[in-house]
Amino acid sequence: MHEIEKVAEAYFPSETLISVVPLGNGHINSTFLVKTDRNQYTLQKINTNIFKDVDGLMANVQAVTHHIRDKARDEGLDPERATLHFMSAPDGNRYLKYNGDVYRAYIYIDNAFTIEKMENPEHFYQSGIAFGKFAKDLSSFDASVLTETIKNFHNTVSRYNDFEKAVSDNISGRADDVKEEIEFARARKEFTHMFVDKLEDGSLPVRVTHNDTKLNNVLFDNDTGLPTTVIDLDTVMPGSYLYDFGDAMRSGSTHAAEDEKDLSLVDFDLGLYEAFTKGYLSMCKDSLTKVEIELLPYASIMLTLECGMRFLGDHINGDTYFRIHREGHNLDRARTQFKLVAEMEKNVDNMKAIIKKYL
Repeated sequence: MHEIEKVAEAYFPSETLISVVPLGNGHINSTFLVKTDRNQYTLQKINTNIFKDVDGLMANVQAVTHHIRDKARDEGLDPERATLHFMSAPDGNRYLKYNGDVYRAYIYIDNAFTIEKMENPEHFYQSGIAFGKFAKDLSSFDASVLTETIKNFHNTVSRYNDFEKAVSDNISGRADDVKEEIEFARARKEFTHMFVDKLEDGSLPVRVTHNDTKLNNVLFDNDTGLPTTVIDLDTVMPGSYLYDFGDAMRSGSTHAAEDEKDLSLVDFDLGLYEAFTKGYLSMCKDSLTKVEIELLPYASIMLTLECGMRFLGDHINGDTYFRIHREGHNLDRARTQFKLVAEMEKNVDNMKAIIKKYL
């Protein structure tokens, strides 16, 4: 018997195991679909190299999912499809330890699908509805009670300082070959303070944020084609709505791959930007403050710049964080992000007009 089957039997000792098969294509946790004689579950091995505070992580997930489930009941929606429903281990803990590894389980949400590659703007519009609903549901939740599971995850000032350290240390000796990219980031040093400073002085509210608002983190109902559940809640923690809005645009408002080598193919599609914005604001516009609305047009630029700095810093550090599949892979990624930043900067007024339209 494979170890994962032994884990499943240990997690569900009163049920008869039928099968365990790999599920999804996540890059951090290992995920499996477990079928028993009673139910189906999503079983995950948590990557404790990334998530060192498993208790804090699972406390966040429990608190947020309970809140969303209560909101769904109030609105007459199915609470078991509105959010993830995790299962306690046999000892009552939020997870199971097995041979030094850590596992957690959720009720498997069936009759649903994910979209790995956007095929039309409707998909992006519907994901905007999903993440807008997520923000709306959690607008009444006190984000201060959540644990910061990854420190300074979207702190762009901290990310900029990490980038400058990489340049200064120049462990790989590559810094001299990427002077143009380094200067691109340095020219935007002051911009990196725009959100962070306002979070620190309290003018920008601290919110519950998902922090990984990709299209494939939304489940869609097989029958209706509409979004049902926002998944992958590992990075839920205190932050800003601007992070979630901006990160969705970083990954969804261009037709180019994240590591596209031909920069002429890197575009910023205002039609896609408008599709997501329309869906997102239709759900949560009444929850936004004046300051959040004023800063929203800059969110996509900020999150794309941040990602580019991280890729460039890792390239200079010798590719120690992001997995690469070819020489210069992280540099290709950084250049793609920086090209997208430049395209977004040209369209700030257009982004403002689109946001105003749907407010």
